Amino acid sequence: MPAFIDAKALWWTAVYDLYNRRLAAFQQDAYARLLTQGLIGLEKENLRVAANGTIAQTPHPRALGSALTHPNVTTDYSEALIELITAPSSEVAVLLAQLDEIMRVVYAALDEEILWSTSMPCVVEGETSIPIAWYGTSNSGLMKRVYRQGLAYRYGKTMQIIAGVHFNYSFAQELWPSFTDIAGGDARHASKSESYMSLTRNLLRLGWLVPYLFGSSPAVCRSFFPNGQSDLEAFNGTTFYAPFATSLRLSDIGYQNNRESELGINIDYGSLPDYIESMTEAISQPHSEYQRIGVKVGGEYRQLNANRLQIENEYYSTVRVKEIAQRLEKPTTALALRGVRYVELRSLDVSPFDPLGVCESQLRFLELLMTFCLLHDSPPLSSDERREISYNLQQTAVQGRDPDLTLCRGGTAIKLRAWAGELLQQLRGVAEIMDGASGADDYARTLTEQLERVHDSDATPSARVLQEMRDNKESFFEFAMRWSYRHQRALAEHPITAGQAAEYQRRAEQSLAEQAAMEAADDVDFDTFLKEYFASQ
Repeated sequence: MPAFIDAKALWWTAVYDLYNRRLAAFQQDAYARLLTQGLIGLEKENLRVAANGTIAQTPHPRALGSALTHPNVTTDYSEALIELITAPSSEVAVLLAQLDEIMRVVYAALDEEILWSTSMPCVVEGETSIPIAWYGTSNSGLMKRVYRQGLAYRYGKTMQIIAGVHFNYSFAQELWPSFTDIAGGDARHASKSESYMSLTRNLLRLGWLVPYLFGSSPAVCRSFFPNGQSDLEAFNGTTFYAPFATSLRLSDIGYQNNRESELGINIDYGSLPDYIESMTEAISQPHSEYQRIGVKVGGEYRQLNANRLQIENEYYSTVRVKEIAQRLEKPTTALALRGVRYVELRSLDVSPFDPLGVCESQLRFLELLMTFCLLHDSPPLSSDERREISYNLQQTAVQGRDPDLTLCRGGTAIKLRAWAGELLQQLRGVAEIMDGASGADDYARTLTEQLERVHDSDATPSARVLQEMRDNKESFFEFAMRWSYRHQRALAEHPITAGQAAEYQRRAEQSLAEQAAMEAADDVDFDTFLKEYFASQ
């Protein structure tokens, strides 16, 4: 157990009184209602898979419109990695109904393909079986394509097809004008943006809790590894796993910047200006390893540039602060001009047991966690604490269900279960306020469910995955295939209505028209376009 920080630096125990004072302030009815009016948006990825369980080689279905411009259906890294996007909503039921509708629209456009039910991919027949997403011939579309080509050269293609669910959250706008007075804050809560930065630091500190409670990727198909070899244990002839793993997706084999120090990437969450400055440095400073790859070789682009990060999106943190960027506007520019609009939590696995890949209980709990992180004190992160955060996340991802697992908190060892139990007890105050404002017990119920998982790790989704595999004597592939078809049948039982079909046909046609208009409007070549984009502020 490494000791990263002197115990005197422990931020956690000394500030509970401050948290409780802030919580008491929000018990007033008017303020309590504000805490229930936050907006949630979801971005959910699914791999399109052929009937034989391999990655679909077909193009993005034209019936779903343009992946470049459609508001609800796009693609992530691969042409086969579909991404579903909801509009923000303050009502969890409305949000899930949106996602359900979009999934049924997608299935209506598929032939014999299915949407893979897990984060870790299906059978991978080498990197040549992973088609990079195509967005047309506009400069904007080509930029997205070249960026993905750069990811292939830098990290390989296989890790890019791991799927996840992004939870985007913003508090009610009406909360912010009086937030500092209500919460008894200091200079670190002087603005909405800095309050979001404070929340983000705490969300990083407590990020290990999400894979423990909701991780569902403890196993992976042998074909995920290029030579079929791994340091993981063999579950059977075609599956690797870690006995106590919660989310291999978030481990060293998954989708993250696990070479930050080597590449000189040091994103600073101390304040929004610090975050923007450090991100700007990462996307503007070249790295020798990427220079050796080359940018444009033989007339073909291999990557957008040879910098530590090609663009901001390449930073694979579990948490990001976001503002909606206008067309051709850099994310850092959007943040500098208009501040933080919402926080994006990226550590949710696709749930194999839910047809939508996510459920109400998860969303309710994440609302509670966001509010807790906002109200709790949040001093700046030291370099030692950043190492501690990475350690805790990695340990939880690979062996989080080990009953003896200890994490680091302020340089002191603490058992995961003890810390998790302490956190969930602290969340009761938030749950009471939010349930009181809504007149229901939704938040108390989700806390009860999560406490059961803390007391009994066999109740976690990751444990359930392995138990089903054992009970059915099946591989990871067979497990995921079984649930994928089960969800397909469940969604098919309630096909989209004629009205829904007409509306999504309109959106598809409009998106195709928008893409065509963008392609026709380009008045400079791609070289010039890139030069102008990276020169812009």
